[in-house]
Amino acid sequence: MRKLFGTDGVRGEANTEPMTAETCLKLAMATALQFKRGEHRHSVVIGKDTRLSGYLIEPALTAGFIAMGMDVTLLGPVPTPAVAMLTRSLRADLGVMISASHNPYQDNGIKLFGPDGFKLSDEVEQAIEARMVQPFASDLAGSADLGRAARLDDAAGRYIEHAKASFAKHLRLDGLRIALDCANGAAYKVAPKVLWELGAEVIATGIAPNGTNINENCGALHPDNLRATVLENRCHIGIALDGDADRLLLVDEQGNIINGDQVLALIATAWQRRHKLQGQGIVGTVMSNLGLERHLEAQGLSLVRTAVGDRYVVEQMRAGASNVGGESSGHVVLTDYATTGDGIVAALQVLAELVEQGRPASAVCRVFVPVPQVLKNVHYTKGQQPLEAAEVKAAIAAAEASLAGKGRVLVRKSGTEPVIRVMVEADAPDAAADMIVDAIRKQAGITA
Repeated sequence: MRKLFGTDGVRGEANTEPMTAETCLKLAMATALQFKRGEHRHSVVIGKDTRLSGYLIEPALTAGFIAMGMDVTLLGPVPTPAVAMLTRSLRADLGVMISASHNPYQDNGIKLFGPDGFKLSDEVEQAIEARMVQPFASDLAGSADLGRAARLDDAAGRYIEHAKASFAKHLRLDGLRIALDCANGAAYKVAPKVLWELGAEVIATGIAPNGTNINENCGALHPDNLRATVLENRCHIGIALDGDADRLLLVDEQGNIINGDQVLALIATAWQRRHKLQGQGIVGTVMSNLGLERHLEAQGLSLVRTAVGDRYVVEQMRAGASNVGGESSGHVVLTDYATTGDGIVAALQVLAELVEQGRPASAVCRVFVPVPQVLKNVHYTKGQQPLEAAEVKAAIAAAEASLAGKGRVLVRKSGTEPVIRVMVEADAPDAAADMIVDAIRKQAGITA
């Protein structure tokens, strides 16, 4: 079992375990050992978002890689998909993104990419953890073999051109007014430029990071500001990214939220029409809405479900030769263009459909009628195991029985924080969800 790595890399509160300088140093050293193969000069690229703690974690990782003889290329603040892309483009042996994605600034995390630009498997992460508890003295580089560090000044520009290349060459965004919320995160510079250079009028917010305001009442998790911007400025569509821009949320011209399932349905349908869709369907997760599955079936397509986490989606996409996959939370993976979720590239595919169809976002982006779904989070104290209690298991069974086979129940632990997520999907899901939540809260000792 992995102890350090969670659903999406390593994550925690900055300057407390595991996100301390000491642990980050050891993680870099262990990862370098895992990826050093052959006698060539090994290299790693490191990007980050705009969190204050990036100034702590970046040099710790850099020192660890240099100590093991790996050269380090520092990218500065760039989206997670830019790190994945540049890992391949620069022929690096490893890519690192310092980010806690949608979490508040107090948290930070480390996402690792192999030389192919894909996130690491559970097995590789386990191997890295095993190396971290071993002594490093005999593996340190000699004085003459230490790595070097340098900054790549045009990292953002390279990614901008890469993102623009995913947009159909015969199309332009001229005449579109787009509201854009960059969450004061990693895409605060690149996202507005991508849209503006393709011809759009861009009304951007969340572009003034100060180290502590990333995701603060903005971005994909807080769409109210985006909705207000869309309505006040009569925008054709709104786009919200999260802190590292690997996911998105959309708002149509009427202020309605468009989640990742609708984006997946739109792209899958459009790509099928153009004979571009591979794998006879798409890949989603256990959280993907039943309405998406029914829509795809009506189109002769399948939905393959995985565990929650975009890297599990990508693993299944690679196994099944699919080129479209993602999560309802807004991670959309299009392997024709990226090896991980890319909110900007996914948004461009939606914008291309708006231009092609010449219809408003409210018509283009509502592809299917979702089955009502309620998602509730229950926080618990670390060390507790409320899901093991007989009372909770009985409540889950009773909730499932109450749906009489006409809905879905999913109860799972978060992979990044001490939270149990309860999802019920049915015509009337609230009563079944409350039944489970009440039982979990009781076991967790929550009375208020």
